[in-house]
Amino acid sequence: MGILAERLSRVKPSPTIAVSTKAMELKAAGHDVIGLGAGEPDFPTPQHIKDAGKAAIDNNNTKYTAVGGTPELKDAIALKFKRDNGLEYARNQIVVGTGGKQVLYNAFMATLDPGDEVIIPAPYWVSYPDMAILAEGKPVFIDCPQEQGFKLQPEDLEKAITPKTKWVVLNSPSNPTGAGYTRADMKKITDVLMKHPHVWVMTDDMYEHLVYDDFEFCTPAQVEPGLYDRTLTVNGVSKAYCMTGWRIGFAGGPAHLIKAMTDIQSQSTSNPCSVSQAASVAALTGDHGFIAENNKVFKERRDLVVSMLNQAAGITCPTPDGAFYVYPSVKGCIGKKTPDGKVIESDSDFVTALLESEGVAAVQGEAFGLSPHFRISYATSTKVLEEACERIQRFCGSLS
Repeated sequence: MGILAERLSRVKPSPTIAVSTKAMELKAAGHDVIGLGAGEPDFPTPQHIKDAGKAAIDNNNTKYTAVGGTPELKDAIALKFKRDNGLEYARNQIVVGTGGKQVLYNAFMATLDPGDEVIIPAPYWVSYPDMAILAEGKPVFIDCPQEQGFKLQPEDLEKAITPKTKWVVLNSPSNPTGAGYTRADMKKITDVLMKHPHVWVMTDDMYEHLVYDDFEFCTPAQVEPGLYDRTLTVNGVSKAYCMTGWRIGFAGGPAHLIKAMTDIQSQSTSNPCSVSQAASVAALTGDHGFIAENNKVFKERRDLVVSMLNQAAGITCPTPDGAFYVYPSVKGCIGKKTPDGKVIESDSDFVTALLESEGVAAVQGEAFGLSPHFRISYATSTKVLEEACERIQRFCGSLS
């Protein structure tokens, strides 16, 4: 008997973190590597948010707080839900965690019994299945291919629901595809869920404010108030507010679920960082003008990357509605050979060969549950993106 638990054998380390780590190692060894694996904005945290964090330190706001978040932050979150989503949550219906990831994890830990099913549309953020597995649940995947705009179709959802289904996870705009559900799309999904009162909805709205063109964000409980009592609406400050390292996520939901999640948190990490919470109050209640400015830059980068990737032999790249990722297909490269004779048999082969020959680090579609694709984050400078896309074009051109 080894020391490690059997459950660990069912869990994979995060592939996106693995790609970023490999890129950093190659860079440290002197290789010219462009890392497009990380999902974080390259913009600094806005000054007024940093100032609030500094003030918290200067005012000795550095003690333990309530496990599930300070009253001030819960009030700011309640204000945000009302203002942005038309949703009313009281303090006892809100929990703050160390990033959105902890909030999702706690929800699974608080609700899943062995064999309970969690419906996860694919492609998905890499952590959903493993978090469900760690909580002894069973991920049930529904393929949402490019032809469907990478979006869950109501008839596929209907077919996947069983008496054991406990959660459906919805992420819009999506990581890895950037695809967003319009209100009409979301209504079709919520109509199915209204027919199955035992199924709960977990939303991951982390990219809510990172949307382009005329796309309008919506969240399930906003579209269908009948789902309010069985929806956990999850969000955070990481992406839109450029606060990935501050580690603050939050959720609104039924009080009994929020209490259970808080109880779990009380026995793991306890409260999120007090300084980060103070900064998050400023983020949610302060000036938001920087979001539109950042989005203008993200949209320009998105358009550049989509255009350049579509000029690469064997790649097709749809235009995403939001977030800062593209999820191009490499179907046209499968079966081709690299100049040194290696056959590209999968998207994993594609990203490995791309990294080795051109020094561009991206994440294989296999990691997100839908092949043959790869994910690129365009949350980096335009100059770097141009260079990366030129290298990808050159790599694709070298395949025969």
